Amino acid sequence: MVWGFVTCGPNEVLVISGCCHSKPLLVPGGRTFVWPFVQQVQELPLKTMTLQVESPKVYTNQGVPISVTGIAQVKIQGQNEEMLLNACEQFLGKPSIREIERVALETLEGHQRAIMGSMTVEEIYKDRKKFSKNVYEVASADLMNMGITVISYTLRDIRDDNGYLQALGMARTAEVKRDARIGEAEAQRDSTIKEAIAEEERMAAKYSNDTEIAKAKRDFELKKAAYDLEVNTKKAEAELAYALQVAKTKQRIVEEQMQIKVVERQQEISIQEQEIQRKQKELDAVIRRPAEAEKYRLEKIAEAHRNRVILEAEAESEAIRIKGDAEAFSLEAKGKAEAEKLARKAEAYKLYKDAAVTEMLLEALPKIAAEVAAPLTQAKRINMISTGGEIGAARLTTEILETVLRMPQLVSTITGVDISKSVGRSA
Repeated sequence: MVWGFVTCGPNEVLVISGCCHSKPLLVPGGRTFVWPFVQQVQELPLKTMTLQVESPKVYTNQGVPISVTGIAQVKIQGQNEEMLLNACEQFLGKPSIREIERVALETLEGHQRAIMGSMTVEEIYKDRKKFSKNVYEVASADLMNMGITVISYTLRDIRDDNGYLQALGMARTAEVKRDARIGEAEAQRDSTIKEAIAEEERMAAKYSNDTEIAKAKRDFELKKAAYDLEVNTKKAEAELAYALQVAKTKQRIVEEQMQIKVVERQQEISIQEQEIQRKQKELDAVIRRPAEAEKYRLEKIAEAHRNRVILEAEAESEAIRIKGDAEAFSLEAKGKAEAEKLARKAEAYKLYKDAAVTEMLLEALPKIAAEVAAPLTQAKRINMISTGGEIGAARLTTEILETVLRMPQLVSTITGVDISKSVGRSA
């Protein structure tokens, strides 16, 4: 038991019968839902069936037995509901599609035999289209009642076992041959007559044509000579004109080349002027402007430096003046102090006389001895040569002391003060 959704192909039709349907539901090439136990679904094929309809040894209207083979394409009509219901009544429950083909084949064969019996052999042989049309129309009416449509019917073959068709063909062939021979003789006669007339016309036409050809040739030669003269004249003129045009063209080319050179030169000059302007602008931008800027900067720096130097000079001058005033005041004060000191020393010297001088000399002697010995302290190496007596450091000390002892005599020579006597008196 099939139930649920049931589908079929485009060349089939579903037939659902049972509950909810007063007549069978037809679903060609689709799907439908089938209720179990209360509905039944069956399939009916809609594909085209090709049938070979054989009618052997059927007597025609003249009593001549012939055999005919026809080809027919039939199918169950799925678009017409009435025909489809007729097909369901006729073929549902049949074992297979072979049963449908058998019924359609038998029906077509019966109608084909009936049509053969109503026509002569000549009619069937000569007018096959009429025979096919008669079979198609008669069979379609009966098959339509069973829901079957005849798509096409064609007579494929006619044959007989008694040689009737062959004899019919022979008689017809003889007639055709006779007519052909008569037609050939008449054609040859007409052809000969027409050939003679045509030959006469041809010769007349030929002579006339030759005359016309001669005239045309003469006219052609005359015109050709005139044309050749004209052509040669034109050709010479054309060659001269061509040469002249070539010269003019060359001249224009030279002029154009010169013009191009002039334009190129002008362009070069323009480019050079633009390059000079660019160089000047580049010089202004790279050298002159930076130089002017640097000059301006240096001028400002120099001006600032000059102002700074002037201010520094003025400040230094003021400082020197103030320092000079201070030094002058200091020197004045120091001079006054020194003068006062010297005045006091002079007064002291007046009081002490030789004793003061002696004291001063005694204070200066150690300094004199240090100054005398200073060169010796700077010497790295001393070579002493002795002819006898002391040698070494003692000799050096002795010479330094002797130099110091000569100092009173030197002072006495310079100042006139005898230090030895003064020291003696002080003691």
